[in-house]
Parts: sequence; C-alpha cells; structure tokens
Amino acid sequence: MDIPVDLGVLSAWMDTQGLGEGPIEDAVLLAGGTQNILLRFSRAGRSYVLRRPPIHLRANSSETMRREARVLAALKGSNVPHPGLIAACADDALIGSAFYLMEPIEGFNPTTGLKPYHAGSEAVRHRMGLAMVDGIAALGALDYRKIGLEGLGRPDNYLERQVARWKAQLASYAEFPDWEGPGAIPGVDKVAAWLENNRPSTFEPGVIHGDFHLSNVMFRFDSPELAAIVDWELTTIGDPLLDLGWLLATWPEGEDPAPGAVSVTPWKGFATPTELVDHYRPQTERDMSAIEWYGVLACFKMGIILEGTHARASAGKAPKETGDRLHASTIGLFERGLRWIR
Repeated sequence: MDIPVDLGVLSAWMDTQGLGEGPIEDAVLLAGGTQNILLRFSRAGRSYVLRRPPIHLRANSSETMRREARVLAALKGSNVPHPGLIAACADDALIGSAFYLMEPIEGFNPTTGLKPYHAGSEAVRHRMGLAMVDGIAALGALDYRKIGLEGLGRPDNYLERQVARWKAQLASYAEFPDWEGPGAIPGVDKVAAWLENNRPSTFEPGVIHGDFHLSNVMFRFDSPELAAIVDWELTTIGDPLLDLGWLLATWPEGEDPAPGAVSVTPWKGFATPTELVDHYRPQTERDMSAIEWYGVLACFKMGIILEGTHARASAGKAPKETGDRLHASTIGLFERGLRWIR
C-alpha cells in the first residue's frame, strides 16, 4: 500500500508536539470521502487519524484544512458530535499540505451498510434521523463569537448573496467544451426567481456545517445516536437553518429515493421530512416559518455544485460515468425544488 505521507517527517513533527515517541505503526488508508486523504495509524499505543488534502492540490486545499482544524478546535467541549482535534499543522512545506490529527471515531457511516442492530429495528432507524436533527440543532445553537469563529465567514447579507452567487457559478461552467448548458437542468430560472421573491427578510447568524446529509455522519455501533458529524470543509458562518434545508433536500421521500437523495437500506422506519422539521422546531428560537425556502435553496445550491463535475466530465476532466450520475442528481434536486415551490 502506497502511503501518501512521509511517516518519518510526520513522526519528527509529532515529537515537537509531544505526541508519543518511536515509530509510526499500523498505518492504513481509510475509506470515506472522495477528495481528502484519511490515514489511521498508531504511535506509542495511541491511535490517530491524519486528514490531509488529495495529492493533487487545488488552489484552496491547504486553507480548507486550516479552516477545518479551526472549527474542530472551536467545537471542543460542545455538545455537537464531532471528531476530537489532537493537533494541526498549518505549514504546507512539511508533508506537502496543511494537515491535522484527530481522534479515531468509533462508529460507522450508514450509507456503507447498516449494522444488524440498526437494520433490525424500525424504532432505531427512526431515532437515527432525529439524532441527526439534534446534531445540527446543537451546532446552530452555538454562539460563534464565544467559541472563536468570528471571521470564519461573512454573515452580512448571507441570504441575499446566495442566488446570484450560485447562478454565477453555473454560468462559469460554460468554459468547459461540450457542456449542454443550464438549459439541460429543469427550472433553473424559475427556482432562482422564486428564491429571490420569497427570501426571508432576516436571520440570526450561526455556524453551519454546509454539507449535512447521511453521507457526512457516523453513528455509534451500539445505539442510534451520532458518533460524529464529519467532513467540515464547507463550514462557515451563515444561516443554520440551511443545514436543516440541506438535510431535507437530500432526505428520501419514500422507499425508492429519487436522484439527489442520500439513502440507506432498509429505509422503512426513518423519520419523515415533517417529523425532522417538527423535531428541530423546539430546539431553536429561530423563525422556521419559511423552512421550505431553505430546502429549495439547498436543492438549487447543491444541484449547481454537482453540475460542476458533469461540466468537467463533458470536457474530459472528470470520469463520464461520474458526471452522468451527478447530472442525474442535479436534475432530481431541481425537480424536487420545483415540486416544493408549487
């Protein structure tokens, strides 16, 4: 197995941090996520997980790692389930990128297969969905200033910026040859206009995860509770109700999930979208009267993000099969958004 980290350099850096001594042992790459690298290893009897960007860095890859480490440090001691940060290295030069070390998570991701305890009980699966709501409700309740995250994002005019920001992103895909263009996505202009015309007039800024769905959580092996929310690379300061909208946008509406939904098998027993909203409501003081708007915004934003891979695939810069699959998800998300605005 090719380990994409110089373990000798890593162990020397760990010496400077007081993190054990002696050789790094049992290094193994972990599955999970399609972009970043996760390496689990042990040293002096303690287990670690290293997270770093892919070998072929994007322009902001190291900055993303630094932001993630900052967020995890801020969450320490909170009731938000998250990976425990051990130490972070902001220097690109050491192993080729910024990185951080975190505690291993004792849990599993449900999209890779439910454990017998979870697969065998509808009541357990029902609680799993509600536990996800508890996680983002706890995150949204944090005072981002008190935990040291002021400046992580720009909350001023956050909602007002969204539609124009993502329409510009979609337009930028025209640089890729052979992309079909926005005309291949149903209702782009209609959804954008509805979002602008129905935007909530005010909101209370808070921490948002930014990509909250079933693929980005881990559950405990012995209960339906969350072990951790993972993949914090899109975290910012914005409107936390968008995390709930994101969950609704990706939540299957029945036994046969539409493209764009993130599902597990068996699905029977999981909470309905209405139950998710009703469970969140008493845990916040935010105005939830326009929660459908956040769901539609999530469909709009996520669909445009996924379409970027399809556009790159059209130009031969991403696998065609992946591009086609994500384009189908984009269509599914916009079709869901159109149903909701009707």
